[in-house]
Amino acid sequence: MTALLVLIFLALAAVAIGFVGWPILRVGGGSLASRIVLLSAVGAFLLGIGGGLYIYLGKPALALRTLTGPSADDFSSLVTTLAWRVRSQPGDLRAWALLWPSYLRLGDARDAEAAFRHEVEIAPANLRAGLYSNYGETLSAAAGGITEDSEAAFKSALALDPRNLRARYYMGFDYAARGDNARAIAIWESLLQDIPPQTRIHDVLVDRIAALKSTNGGAPNIAAMVESLAARLKAEPDDPEGWQRLIRAYTVLGDRNKAHAALADARIALRADPAATAALATEARDLKLEK
Repeated sequence: MTALLVLIFLALAAVAIGFVGWPILRVGGGSLASRIVLLSAVGAFLLGIGGGLYIYLGKPALALRTLTGPSADDFSSLVTTLAWRVRSQPGDLRAWALLWPSYLRLGDARDAEAAFRHEVEIAPANLRAGLYSNYGETLSAAAGGITEDSEAAFKSALALDPRNLRARYYMGFDYAARGDNARAIAIWESLLQDIPPQTRIHDVLVDRIAALKSTNGGAPNIAAMVESLAARLKAEPDDPEGWQRLIRAYTVLGDRNKAHAALADARIALRADPAATAALATEARDLKLEK
């Protein structure tokens, strides 16, 4: 790239020297040799002054980027290129879907919202609920929790599709954060009916529902939560992480007999999974349940 910049500068310098030097060679007095010496001096002067001023005041990198396009690690330039693309092709749904998260990454929430609104406008009707729930999830992740804007996005998703899984999941968190446990439990229990049992999100919801149901006076009943986890593992034993959580929970509660029993049950349930049984052995040693 540096070589390209040098070539560009030399080409411009040659044009400038030719423009100034041609009259000297053609009209100037004295011998040809003296005129060539004068032209050389003028050229050196132009190169020195022009090059110095350009380096000091100009933007060589910008000139190079104009010729070569943005580099892969120049995110701001890539976003600018994407913004120009959607101006020339406003119906490019994929480009709009990439643009608004990019604005969020740059901290430009206003332009992100405008880009998202345009994406929704041009998207087919059957995709709009999913777009709203995706937007709400992205806003929540950026803020570290549900905000007014992300809540509005989830509500828009549910208005278009009351069974939207992602929006229902996050709205449960919203109600729980407000202390409306009954609504959070209701929406999560309805969500459980639409999620396959052998999935990680299903297990997370079961545990969170148990936590909300065991809440008494604002403090969760830890023992009740642990017993709920134990009951779930008895019905759905193929959950290595769940067994490890249960063993740790019993150990923290000081009930080592139940911890040993859970370890034995886990080994029976996961005996066909060598990696899981090895992890259980490590967990038992770390918790000093075994040597």
